[in-house]
Amino acid sequence: MALFPIISLWGFGLTDRTQLCTYLQDKPRPETYLFSILLTTVPVSKDADANNEESQQEESEELEDSPGPAEPRVRDTPMDISFEAAVNTIAFHPSQDIFAAGDVDGDVFLYSYSCIEDGNKELWSSGHHLKSCRDSAFSSDGQQLFTVSKDKSIHILNVEEGKLVKRITKAHDSALNSLLLIDENLFATGDESGLLKLWDLRRGTAFMEMKNHEDYISDMTIDQNKKMLLTASGDGTMGVFNIKRRRFELLSEYQNGELTSVSIMKRGKKVACGSSEGTIYLFNWNGFGATSDRFAVKAESIDCMLPISDNIVCTGSIDGIIRAINILPNRVIGTVGQHPGEPIEQLAKSRDGKFLASCAHDQKVKFWDVSNVGSIIVDVYRKRKKNRQLTALSKKAFGGADDFFADLKEDGTENKEKEEEEDGEDSDSDDSDSD
Repeated sequence: MALFPIISLWGFGLTDRTQLCTYLQDKPRPETYLFSILLTTVPVSKDADANNEESQQEESEELEDSPGPAEPRVRDTPMDISFEAAVNTIAFHPSQDIFAAGDVDGDVFLYSYSCIEDGNKELWSSGHHLKSCRDSAFSSDGQQLFTVSKDKSIHILNVEEGKLVKRITKAHDSALNSLLLIDENLFATGDESGLLKLWDLRRGTAFMEMKNHEDYISDMTIDQNKKMLLTASGDGTMGVFNIKRRRFELLSEYQNGELTSVSIMKRGKKVACGSSEGTIYLFNWNGFGATSDRFAVKAESIDCMLPISDNIVCTGSIDGIIRAINILPNRVIGTVGQHPGEPIEQLAKSRDGKFLASCAHDQKVKFWDVSNVGSIIVDVYRKRKKNRQLTALSKKAFGGADDFFADLKEDGTENKEKEEEEDGEDSDSDDSDSD
């Protein structure tokens, strides 16, 4: 009778155990009828099993329809990269999404960068320099990386593996400060004493050596014809050197403050120099002796400068702001980004011109989208606006709401006679593009 609780009696019209016993007593073979009752209840069990299978199938289908792991987020710019020491120099590879960074400890790093979340990857690092790595540059074919250091040495590294290909120890008598690659065979170096050297890789030695500056060489550039090399110096002058004829041409007149950077602008017609006093000095090409214009930016200094187009340069300052500035007419267009309160050491532009990278004393390399900055057109005439906030030229220009510079504004002046000039800027020019 232990089976009775699990047997359905309703199919036989039996409602309790007593009726079942009475029913079986009247039969000649009760076990046969009991067996028939069990068989009758089997379909009910099969239906239950079928329902369970359908339920499991539905659950399986629901699991199959559920979303899998989330795809990596794609950002507007690569993520910031943090280092253990302050980075002095950054350089982008000419044909791959790779950049190099050198820090104050003398270490050199090679990274691949990507807009995919957490897509940046360290490829290798090198600790060959004994002191701070001051400047770096990739060869035109991207196979070698050149670095110069405070330890007075020049290193050439294999980009693929990071191995040291060539070391020039005691390349200068003073600490090296700047580097410029001219072509596949020639490069120039400048040191803290103001000495300029030109090197030929085929000879392995310097073939030109000139000391015309009284203080360190901060930056160098060269024209498209690879003929005239220009230097900016801490003595407040710009130097002009004829590489083709291997001779020194002239020094510009002395400016107030140190010249920290030099760039060729306006399709080769103008030269712009940044200074430690926050002033941009402009020279006419072939008129290097005296400035044709000067432009005071509301910044404590202009420590580095990088052309984005023929008309626009980005500048990095001791206040941590990266400003986009139009040359003739002279205007601060806005801010591309910032390292809050940290002096910016160097700027670099990616191979496709989309990203600007910056390094500062906060031990970070940051990336900014400048793909649209170069196409900005500035009107010659614009009515003055007082206390105008710097225009954000990228989504990350001011960071979050708690950013230190979120409320940064350009200071206005009370001089109503200059209402046609941009607020927070003083220029000696008539905003023309003439020579």
